[in-house]
Amino acid sequence: MQTDQRNYLIITCCYWVFTLTDGAIRMLVVLYFHRLGYSPFEVAMLFLFYEFFGIVTNLIGGWLATRMGLNLTMHIGMALQIVALLMLAVPESWLAVAYVMFAQALSGIAKDLNKMSAKTGVKMLVNVKNDSRLFSWVTMLTGSKNALKGVGFFLGSALLEFVGFQNAMFTLAGALLAALISSMLHLPRGLGKIETQPKFLRIFSNTPSIKGLSLARFFLFGARDIWFVVGLPLFLFSTLDWHFSRVGAFLALWLIVYGIIQSSAPLFLKKNHHGRGPSGKTAQLWAGILVLIPASIALALQQGLEANRVIIVGLILFGAVFAINSAVHSYLVVAWSEPDKVAMNLGFYYMANAGGRLTGTVLSGWIYQTQGLVACLWGSTVFVLIAALIPLRAPRKTQG
Repeated sequence: MQTDQRNYLIITCCYWVFTLTDGAIRMLVVLYFHRLGYSPFEVAMLFLFYEFFGIVTNLIGGWLATRMGLNLTMHIGMALQIVALLMLAVPESWLAVAYVMFAQALSGIAKDLNKMSAKTGVKMLVNVKNDSRLFSWVTMLTGSKNALKGVGFFLGSALLEFVGFQNAMFTLAGALLAALISSMLHLPRGLGKIETQPKFLRIFSNTPSIKGLSLARFFLFGARDIWFVVGLPLFLFSTLDWHFSRVGAFLALWLIVYGIIQSSAPLFLKKNHHGRGPSGKTAQLWAGILVLIPASIALALQQGLEANRVIIVGLILFGAVFAINSAVHSYLVVAWSEPDKVAMNLGFYYMANAGGRLTGTVLSGWIYQTQGLVACLWGSTVFVLIAALIPLRAPRKTQG
């Protein structure tokens, strides 16, 4: 195996372990603090700093990676996640809102440092000859991440039910520590570091194509999280009377299938002939299809149809189409970036992604608490519609 591919696989494995802990923490926090009596909006606010510092981290993370190296930014992210896990593994009386928000802030920084490092590695470490192969590598990494995040959802709910909140945190911290030590022993120093150090203000000097794609990403992921992050799990738990492990297993299965579909996006799209990948118009088309799904779920619930069936079928359809959307977006930001700018472009792009998640998370808690899940779904519909209407054009160097 070539050295670059070996390094890429090490980074990917670390990304997978990190993703398991990230998915588990999210499910643990949502369910545990709801059980303690927190309102839906209060639960959403626990993720406020998680998403906000994700925005900040993405803004400067790509710039840091070009100066420090991808392996160092990834290791810092893993170490911060271990600290965040151990902070939450304290007696229940210590878990005040401000304390949990600070721990979640560290977790948000950690997550986005790790994600930026792994996805930048695709362009820097994998030798691809055409757009379709690049599309396959990007979707494989992103899809496997989402599938493992689904496993993390189930892992978190199962650990909560069988070993408790504090023991779950110790277990996750131990697994991540083992991955961190292994990575530090096997990855070379300075991976991804470039000789010409970019100025900080170049973070904001992205091309119109990257800015448009980032704006579309903001609304796309805001649309998902408006109903998925707080509203949906609490609706399943409180309204449909599902127990913890069932909620976790269902959302885990959804994310696993979502990840599989995302990894298989090149097969679904069938636009890889002659080395060509999807275009901006592909992203707009699939966003237009996605608009119909949350609207249909909301209408079905308003008509009084059986909620269990509507949610299960609707969520499967939403996940399948959303996976194609996300895969196309993840490919385009890599394909439209020059090799020496990919880390900074990804940082800017995922800053918008984190901003959409932050907006969606806060709206999910507030809208669900005040108006219910149907209103969350209509909010999702509006956000997807905006994403579909944003024009996406490749930079001139990559057109044709």
